[in-house]
Amino acid sequence: MKVNARDTVVFLGGGRITNALLAGLRLANYNQPIVVHDHNAHKLRHLKREYDVQVESDLQRAVAQAHILIVAVRPDSVRELLHRIGQPHARPAIAVSLAAGIALKNLRLWMGFPTRWARAMPSPVARTGRGLTAITFDRGLPATARREIQDFFLQVGTTLEIPESKLDAFTVTYSSSHGYHALAALAKAAQKLGLDRKTALTAAAHALADGVLAWRESDISLDALLNEAATPGGIAAATMAKMDQSGYKRSVNLGLQAGMDRAKKNAKR
Repeated sequence: MKVNARDTVVFLGGGRITNALLAGLRLANYNQPIVVHDHNAHKLRHLKREYDVQVESDLQRAVAQAHILIVAVRPDSVRELLHRIGQPHARPAIAVSLAAGIALKNLRLWMGFPTRWARAMPSPVARTGRGLTAITFDRGLPATARREIQDFFLQVGTTLEIPESKLDAFTVTYSSSHGYHALAALAKAAQKLGLDRKTALTAAAHALADGVLAWRESDISLDALLNEAATPGGIAAATMAKMDQSGYKRSVNLGLQAGMDRAKKNAKR
Protein backbone atom coordinates (compact mmCIF):
# COMPACT_ATOMS: atom_id res chain seq x y z
CA MET A 1 0.00 0.00 0.00
CA LYS A 2 1.41 3.35 -1.03
CA VAL A 3 1.24 6.21 1.47
CA ASN A 4 1.85 9.93 1.31
CA ALA A 5 5.60 10.51 0.87
CA ARG A 6 5.38 14.07 2.20
CA ASP A 7 5.97 12.95 5.76
CA THR A 8 6.60 9.21 5.46
CA VAL A 9 9.49 7.52 7.25
CA VAL A 10 10.78 4.44 5.43
CA PHE A 11 12.98 1.88 7.18
CA LEU A 12 15.17 -0.31 5.02
CA GLY A 13 15.66 -3.34 7.26
CA GLY A 14 13.30 -4.88 9.77
CA GLY A 15 15.82 -6.12 12.32
CA ARG A 16 16.42 -5.48 16.01
CA ILE A 17 17.05 -1.74 15.97
CA THR A 18 14.02 -1.13 13.72
CA ASN A 19 11.90 -3.14 16.18
CA ALA A 20 13.23 -1.10 19.11
CA LEU A 21 12.59 2.22 17.38
CA LEU A 22 9.09 1.22 16.29
CA ALA A 23 8.24 0.17 19.84
CA GLY A 24 9.45 3.53 21.16
CA LEU A 25 7.61 5.47 18.45
CA ARG A 26 4.36 3.69 19.24
CA LEU A 27 4.89 4.37 22.94
CA ALA A 28 5.28 8.06 22.04
CA ASN A 29 2.06 7.95 19.96
CA TYR A 30 4.00 8.92 16.85
CA ASN A 31 1.35 9.24 14.16
CA GLN A 32 3.24 9.89 10.93
CA PRO A 33 3.18 7.20 8.22
CA ILE A 34 5.87 4.50 8.57
CA VAL A 35 6.84 1.96 5.91
CA VAL A 36 9.27 -0.92 6.45
CA HIS A 37 11.09 -2.81 3.71
CA ASP A 38 12.80 -6.13 4.27
CA HIS A 39 13.46 -9.16 2.08
CA ASN A 40 12.19 -11.41 4.87
CA ALA A 41 8.41 -11.78 4.55
CA HIS A 42 8.10 -13.23 8.06
CA LYS A 43 9.70 -10.10 9.56
CA LEU A 44 7.35 -7.87 7.60
CA ARG A 45 4.27 -9.76 8.79
CA HIS A 46 5.49 -9.51 12.38
CA LEU A 47 6.17 -5.76 12.14
CA LYS A 48 2.80 -5.06 10.54
CA ARG A 49 0.99 -7.07 13.20
CA GLU A 50 3.02 -5.80 16.16
CA TYR A 51 3.36 -2.10 15.31
CA ASP A 52 0.61 -1.45 12.75
CA VAL A 53 3.05 -0.12 10.13
CA GLN A 54 2.87 -0.39 6.38
CA VAL A 55 5.24 -2.91 4.82
CA GLU A 56 6.73 -3.06 1.33
CA SER A 57 8.66 -6.01 -0.08
CA ASP A 58 9.83 -4.10 -3.18
CA LEU A 59 12.89 -1.97 -2.48
CA GLN A 60 12.35 0.65 -5.17
CA ARG A 61 8.70 1.14 -4.26
CA ALA A 62 9.65 1.57 -0.61
CA VAL A 63 12.34 4.16 -1.34
CA ALA A 64 10.02 6.09 -3.66
CA GLN A 65 7.63 6.70 -0.75
CA ALA A 66 10.26 8.09 1.63
CA HIS A 67 10.51 11.58 2.97
CA ILE A 68 12.97 10.31 5.57
CA LEU A 69 14.83 7.18 4.49
CA ILE A 70 16.43 5.20 7.33
CA VAL A 71 19.02 2.57 6.41
CA ALA A 72 18.82 0.01 9.22
CA VAL A 73 20.79 -2.98 7.93
CA ARG A 74 24.08 -4.49 9.04
CA PRO A 75 27.21 -2.58 7.98
CA ASP A 76 28.33 -5.35 5.62
CA SER A 77 25.01 -5.06 3.74
CA VAL A 78 24.90 -1.29 3.24
CA ARG A 79 26.92 -1.03 0.04
CA GLU A 80 24.95 -3.70 -1.80
CA LEU A 81 21.64 -2.26 -0.59
CA LEU A 82 22.44 1.26 -1.79
CA HIS A 83 23.62 -0.06 -5.16
CA ARG A 84 20.36 -1.98 -5.53
CA ILE A 85 18.23 1.12 -5.00
CA GLY A 86 19.12 2.50 -8.42
CA GLN A 87 17.17 5.56 -9.54
CA PRO A 88 13.74 5.61 -7.85
CA HIS A 89 10.89 7.65 -9.32
CA ALA A 90 10.91 9.83 -6.21
CA ARG A 91 13.95 10.59 -4.09
CA PRO A 92 13.96 10.85 -0.31
CA ALA A 93 14.37 14.34 1.10
CA ILE A 94 16.53 13.02 3.95
CA ALA A 95 18.63 9.87 4.30
CA VAL A 96 19.85 8.54 7.64
CA SER A 97 22.18 5.59 8.17
CA LEU A 98 22.17 3.58 11.39
CA ALA A 99 25.10 1.41 10.25
CA ALA A 100 28.06 1.62 12.61
CA GLY A 101 31.40 2.51 11.04
CA ILE A 102 30.12 3.42 7.55
CA ALA A 103 31.33 6.95 6.84
CA LEU A 104 29.24 9.68 5.26
CA LYS A 105 31.62 9.85 2.30
CA ASN A 106 30.95 6.18 1.53
CA LEU A 107 27.20 6.60 1.85
CA ARG A 108 27.32 9.44 -0.66
CA LEU A 109 29.54 7.41 -3.00
CA TRP A 110 27.42 4.24 -2.91
CA MET A 111 24.01 5.85 -3.39
CA GLY A 112 22.94 5.86 -7.03
CA PHE A 113 21.85 9.51 -6.94
CA PRO A 114 22.95 12.69 -5.11
CA THR A 115 21.82 12.53 -1.50
CA ARG A 116 22.65 14.42 1.69
CA TRP A 117 23.08 12.08 4.61
CA ALA A 118 23.07 11.95 8.36
CA ARG A 119 24.35 9.15 10.57
CA ALA A 120 22.52 8.23 13.75
CA MET A 121 23.38 5.76 16.49
CA PRO A 122 20.20 5.04 18.48
CA SER A 123 20.17 2.74 21.48
CA PRO A 124 17.84 -0.28 21.70
CA VAL A 125 16.65 1.35 24.93
CA ALA A 126 14.64 3.55 22.53
CA ARG A 127 11.86 0.98 22.94
CA THR A 128 11.23 2.38 26.45
CA GLY A 129 11.28 6.03 25.35
CA ARG A 130 14.50 6.60 27.31
CA GLY A 131 17.00 6.01 24.53
CA LEU A 132 19.98 8.11 23.54
CA THR A 133 20.79 8.82 19.89
CA ALA A 134 24.05 10.31 18.67
CA ILE A 135 23.70 12.15 15.35
CA THR A 136 26.23 13.54 12.90
CA PHE A 137 25.20 15.52 9.83
CA ASP A 138 26.53 15.73 6.30
CA ARG A 139 27.92 19.10 5.28
CA GLY A 140 25.28 21.09 3.48
CA LEU A 141 22.32 19.31 5.06
CA PRO A 142 19.77 22.12 5.52
CA ALA A 143 18.88 23.25 9.02
CA THR A 144 15.25 22.21 8.45
CA ALA A 145 16.35 18.66 7.63
CA ARG A 146 18.58 18.56 10.71
CA ARG A 147 15.67 19.59 12.89
CA GLU A 148 13.44 16.93 11.34
CA ILE A 149 15.99 14.22 12.11
CA GLN A 150 16.49 15.43 15.67
CA ASP A 151 12.74 15.71 16.23
CA PHE A 152 12.24 12.17 14.95
CA PHE A 153 14.76 10.62 17.35
CA LEU A 154 13.57 12.83 20.22
CA GLN A 155 10.38 10.77 20.08
CA VAL A 156 12.31 7.86 21.62
CA GLY A 157 14.67 9.65 24.03
CA THR A 158 17.35 12.33 23.96
CA THR A 159 19.74 13.23 21.15
CA LEU A 160 23.34 14.34 21.05
CA GLU A 161 25.02 15.92 18.03
CA ILE A 162 28.71 15.02 17.76
CA PRO A 163 31.37 15.19 15.01
CA GLU A 164 31.65 12.14 12.77
CA SER A 165 35.25 11.66 13.92
CA LYS A 166 33.94 10.96 17.45
CA LEU A 167 30.96 8.81 16.48
CA ASP A 168 32.69 5.43 16.65
CA ALA A 169 34.10 6.16 20.11
CA PHE A 170 30.63 7.16 21.26
CA THR A 171 29.12 4.01 19.75
CA VAL A 172 31.42 1.61 21.58
CA THR A 173 30.93 3.49 24.86
CA TYR A 174 27.19 4.13 25.13
CA SER A 175 25.85 0.69 24.23
CA SER A 176 23.27 -0.64 26.66
CA SER A 177 25.12 -3.95 26.35
CA HIS A 178 27.60 -2.65 28.94
CA GLY A 179 24.86 -2.41 31.53
CA TYR A 180 23.37 -5.80 30.65
CA HIS A 181 26.82 -7.41 30.63
CA ALA A 182 27.72 -5.93 34.01
CA LEU A 183 24.32 -6.90 35.44
CA ALA A 184 24.71 -10.50 34.31
CA ALA A 185 28.28 -10.77 35.60
CA LEU A 186 27.52 -9.17 38.97
CA ALA A 187 24.40 -11.26 39.54
CA LYS A 188 26.21 -14.47 38.60
CA ALA A 189 29.01 -13.68 41.06
CA ALA A 190 26.41 -13.01 43.76
CA GLN A 191 24.78 -16.38 43.10
CA LYS A 192 28.12 -18.05 43.69
CA LEU A 193 28.10 -16.42 47.13
CA GLY A 194 24.78 -18.07 47.90
CA LEU A 195 22.06 -15.65 46.76
CA ASP A 196 19.18 -17.04 44.72
CA ARG A 197 18.95 -15.71 41.15
CA LYS A 198 16.05 -13.29 41.76
CA THR A 199 17.70 -11.74 44.81
CA ALA A 200 21.08 -11.59 43.06
CA LEU A 201 19.56 -9.75 40.09
CA THR A 202 17.70 -7.34 42.39
CA ALA A 203 20.88 -6.47 44.29
CA ALA A 204 22.97 -6.14 41.12
CA ALA A 205 20.32 -4.01 39.36
CA HIS A 206 20.17 -1.65 42.34
CA ALA A 207 23.96 -1.38 42.41
CA LEU A 208 24.13 -0.45 38.73
CA ALA A 209 20.91 1.32 37.74
CA ASP A 210 20.08 3.15 40.95
CA GLY A 211 23.67 4.20 41.49
CA VAL A 212 23.90 5.70 38.03
CA LEU A 213 20.50 7.35 38.41
CA ALA A 214 21.64 8.96 41.67
CA TRP A 215 24.65 10.43 39.85
CA ARG A 216 22.55 11.69 36.95
CA GLU A 217 19.98 13.37 39.17
CA SER A 218 22.38 15.00 41.63
CA ASP A 219 25.00 17.72 41.38
CA ILE A 220 27.55 15.62 43.26
CA SER A 221 30.68 14.65 41.36
CA LEU A 222 31.35 11.03 40.45
CA ASP A 223 34.50 11.01 42.56
CA ALA A 224 32.57 12.23 45.58
CA LEU A 225 29.91 9.56 45.13
CA LEU A 226 32.58 6.88 44.83
CA ASN A 227 34.15 8.07 48.07
CA GLU A 228 30.76 8.11 49.76
CA ALA A 229 29.88 4.58 48.63
CA ALA A 230 33.29 3.03 49.37
CA THR A 231 34.36 3.96 52.88
CA PRO A 232 38.11 3.34 53.38
CA GLY A 233 38.58 -0.03 55.04
CA GLY A 234 34.99 -1.03 54.24
CA ILE A 235 33.48 -3.83 52.18
CA ALA A 236 32.79 -1.74 49.05
CA ALA A 237 36.32 -0.33 49.06
CA ALA A 238 37.82 -3.81 49.34
CA THR A 239 35.58 -5.05 46.52
CA MET A 240 36.51 -2.20 44.17
CA ALA A 241 40.21 -2.46 44.94
CA LYS A 242 40.25 -6.17 44.15
CA MET A 243 38.35 -5.63 40.90
CA ASP A 244 40.88 -3.01 39.78
CA GLN A 245 43.77 -5.18 40.92
CA SER A 246 42.38 -8.05 38.84
CA GLY A 247 42.31 -5.97 35.67
CA TYR A 248 38.80 -4.51 35.63
CA LYS A 249 39.83 -1.18 34.10
CA ARG A 250 42.16 -2.88 31.64
CA SER A 251 39.35 -5.18 30.50
CA VAL A 252 37.10 -2.19 29.85
CA ASN A 253 39.85 -0.46 27.85
CA LEU A 254 40.48 -3.59 25.79
CA GLY A 255 36.78 -4.07 25.17
CA LEU A 256 36.27 -0.55 23.87
CA GLN A 257 39.35 -0.83 21.68
CA ALA A 258 37.98 -4.04 20.17
CA GLY A 259 34.80 -2.17 19.31
CA MET A 260 36.80 0.62 17.66
CA ASP A 261 38.73 -1.96 15.64
CA ARG A 262 35.46 -3.45 14.43
CA ALA A 263 34.20 -0.02 13.39
CA LYS A 264 37.39 0.53 11.39
CA LYS A 265 36.84 -2.78 9.61
CA ASN A 266 33.27 -1.73 8.78
CA ALA A 267 34.61 1.50 7.27
CA LYS A 268 36.83 -0.45 4.85
CA ARG A 269 33.99 -2.54 3.43
